[in-house]
Amino acid sequence: MLNWEDPPAVSPRPQSAAAPRPVRDNPPPAPDRPASGATGLESLRRGDARVQVDDKRIINCRADLNQLVPFKYRWAWDKYLAACANHWMPQEISMAADLALWKDPHGLTEDERLIIKRNLGFFSTADSLVANNLVLAIYRHITNPECRQYLLRQAFEEALHTHAYQYVVESLGLDEGEIFNMYREVSAVARKAEWALPFTQHLADPYFRTGTPEADQELLRELVAFYVIFEGIFFYVGFVQVLSMGRRNKMTGTAEQFQYILRDESMHLNFGIDVINQIKIENPHLWTPDLQDELAQMIQEAVAIEAQYAYDTMPRGVLGLNAPMFEDYLQFIANRRCVQIGLPELYPGATNPFPWMSEVLDLKKEKNFFETRVTEYRTGGALQWD
Repeated sequence: MLNWEDPPAVSPRPQSAAAPRPVRDNPPPAPDRPASGATGLESLRRGDARVQVDDKRIINCRADLNQLVPFKYRWAWDKYLAACANHWMPQEISMAADLALWKDPHGLTEDERLIIKRNLGFFSTADSLVANNLVLAIYRHITNPECRQYLLRQAFEEALHTHAYQYVVESLGLDEGEIFNMYREVSAVARKAEWALPFTQHLADPYFRTGTPEADQELLRELVAFYVIFEGIFFYVGFVQVLSMGRRNKMTGTAEQFQYILRDESMHLNFGIDVINQIKIENPHLWTPDLQDELAQMIQEAVAIEAQYAYDTMPRGVLGLNAPMFEDYLQFIANRRCVQIGLPELYPGATNPFPWMSEVLDLKKEKNFFETRVTEYRTGGALQWD
């Protein structure tokens, strides 16, 4: 897990992004109002009027953060219930076939082994980064109890995903030091973490307060970096690669773990987009042309970084895939992400070369694909859908 109180050194934020907030050698005293409603305890006063629906806001809310109902953002509560209904655990999926294939010297090519190890190296730390950012940064600044309820569930799911990667690594007998240090030692993996860390560290600053246009824009910018880019773009090359192996009856247990993780991550992405759009609705002055241009450039940079990751993890064609296909795919995803948060498409005419992934990418079809309950287990502990 990353230690956010003493974070590792990272590359500077890209030139197009806002300059990092300077380190405060002598931080100013905290203002009278609490940090973005961090605890909610300040709103517990005897005799206060009951919380009304119209009192609630996504950010900068002064209403009691401990009073869950009445709901204002029913979509957040529905996502929490759906996430609970989709609960799963890594040990429920058998890894026996994967282990046999991995130990077979002729079972997988070196390129296929590289795909598995590189993606385990990226995801094992990426979901830890996400979990720490949720707990130490984003949660403090979202001042709505039903949204916080979902964030708590998401934080658990991110821990569950890190657990799943560790379970795969342990099941296959991989070198744990090699896998879990890739984000430091392998440039293809490190590049994405280096890009993301500056965007997540600022909100964890204990002296950061929302409540001004500049600070609220910073929050909005970093929510886009966190949800739209890190979870909504940086995860998708790896998902396609591992799920493609499962479609060819290779590493089926690992692919099934990734299938459940992808289901969860799609819901996380939906939630983050709803939060971003709700902030825009309640604070239209934040959505300036300059901010929109900056976000568009951030997304373009992210597409370039993730496309390079595809080349680094797939130097030759394998599994019916090749790196140039992923460039088309990432442009298609980026267009969808832009439209979802109200930006114009960056790559007109981009198409999806992996139509079998469309169920995941098309959020309008999410219920058709995801709303099932795990009710029975196959022999060996693997999951079956209703």
